[in-house]
Amino acid sequence: METERVKVTEEAKKIIDQLRDKYGPLMFHQSGGCCDGSQPMCFEAGEFKVGDSDVLLGTVHDCPFYMSRDQFEYWKHTQLTLDVIPGRGSSFSLEIPLGVRFLIRSKLFTEEEMKQLPVL
Repeated sequence: METERVKVTEEAKKIIDQLRDKYGPLMFHQSGGCCDGSQPMCFEAGEFKVGDSDVLLGTVHDCPFYMSRDQFEYWKHTQLTLDVIPGRGSSFSLEIPLGVRFLIRSKLFTEEEMKQLPVL
């Protein structure tokens, strides 16, 4: 069985469903930028332009999840879990008006899990 690089909590799925009902297909990009630190950001599908400098880590609740290639080099040994908490982030992410923000919880892969990762 292949190990997932990115997972999602049930609470985050509920918010994704609300956003999908309003905006249609969605995508995520793991920010590595200035203002939001490393906050995951949710956009309408295609609204955030990805390119050769981005890596598709997988999908969360049928939404593609990307990260910049440079940042991936630091996180490639880590499994990410998309979660949601109350509070307002400072980003342009779609969940902000709902009074919540997405965040990433992480854990290092075991050696066995590393062997089961898809090659990116």
